[in-house]
Formats: sequence, C-alpha cells, structure tokens
Amino acid sequence: MKAGRRTGGQADGGGDGGDRRGARGAPFVYPKPDAPNPLHGVPVEFVGSFPDPRVRIDPPLPEIALIGRSNVGKSTLLNALVGRPGLARVSGSPGKTTLLNFYRLPALYLVDLPGYGFARASKSDRAGYRKLITGYLQTRERLAGIVWLLDIRHDPSKEDREMHELLIESHRPVLAVFTKTDKLSRSAAATRERELAERLGLHPEQVTSTSSRFGLGIPELASSVIAAVGGENS
Repeated sequence: MKAGRRTGGQADGGGDGGDRRGARGAPFVYPKPDAPNPLHGVPVEFVGSFPDPRVRIDPPLPEIALIGRSNVGKSTLLNALVGRPGLARVSGSPGKTTLLNFYRLPALYLVDLPGYGFARASKSDRAGYRKLITGYLQTRERLAGIVWLLDIRHDPSKEDREMHELLIESHRPVLAVFTKTDKLSRSAAATRERELAERLGLHPEQVTSTSSRFGLGIPELASSVIAAVGGENS
C-alpha cells in the first residue's frame, strides 16, 4: 500500500531466531491530528456473497481484503471503518462468514473473507474456506492490499502463522491490524504491538492497533485504505 508520512517495506527477521520473512510491507498513512475518518459518510452498499474467487464484479474497482481468525472482529471493524454499525452482520458465534462478501464504495470494494481457525467447522469445511481464501489472494487482479487482523491479546496461533506464509506467497501488500486494544491499558497495548510485530517478522511501520469500540486507529486505517487504491490522503 502507498506510504504516507512514514515509510517501510518488506521486513526480514523478527522472531523465531530472526529467520522468518515478514509479509510484504505496506506502511500506514497517518493523517493530521484529529482528521476525520475519510470513509465516513461515503456511499456504501452490500454487493453480494460469492463462493467463486474468480467471480466478476462490475464495475471493476480496486479491492481491499479483510482477513483474520473467525473471532477477531472483522465485521465490527468493517462497520467502524465506514461508520455503518449495521452494514456487516456481527454474530455472537464465530465462523459465520463462509463466502466472499463484497461491499462497494465509490472508489473501491471492501471484501470480507472467511475467517480461519474456527475449531467447530468440519475438516472439509475448513479445507473449503482455505481453498477459497487462497484462490482469492492468488488470482484477483484488482486486489490492491490486504488488512490482516490479529487479536492483540493472543500470541500468533498455528493458523495465524500458516496465514502469514500464505500472505508472503501472495506477494500482496499487507497491513497488520491488532484489534481489541481497549481490552488492555495503553502501555500494555504498545508493548504487545512491538512484541507481536517482532514475532511475525513485520516492520514496525506496517502494523497498527485499533479499537472498534472507541474508534482508536480507525481514521488512520481508513486513510491507508484510500491511499492503497490511489486516492487522496487525509
């Protein structure tokens, strides 16, 4: 994704003895202090849910994908990002997103991918979700960037590390977003952000922390999404 005030790139090293590559860097855009969320108030509509990673969506626009574990808060963050609390259904039961959900904005599509790591899903269902996600990441010509959500309270799981490898292989720009920071103190959240970035081999400029509940980091993420598709920064 396009760099704003801060710059970065693909990160090498990090945790596990410094021998892991981080996913391709995508620095965040940092707007002026107190700048409004540039995605609030823009028209947005649900286009549909699709089982085919090669589905044709018209009109052709850049796509930003949201990916994360099934209980990481993707739908909640998507709603906060566009300022529409009821746009993406938020379920008390994880694993409800099983298809590719497309949301159209004037300049781009936000694409909610199926969550991974849902223990109650059958082995065949999990394999199907993986195939759908892999197909989408590897084949979408208009995929401009990936927002990878991770719960800041938990260490990277086996599924998170497998997804990390898939993101590396996809050669797509990735922003790592740590969710649910309101569950920690400000200092603890900052420490965890540094620790998790190091363990995943991610560049510090490539990660940020958010709280959908309080709006922390949401304007910055929205500005980064717009910059990723070639729009103006706030």
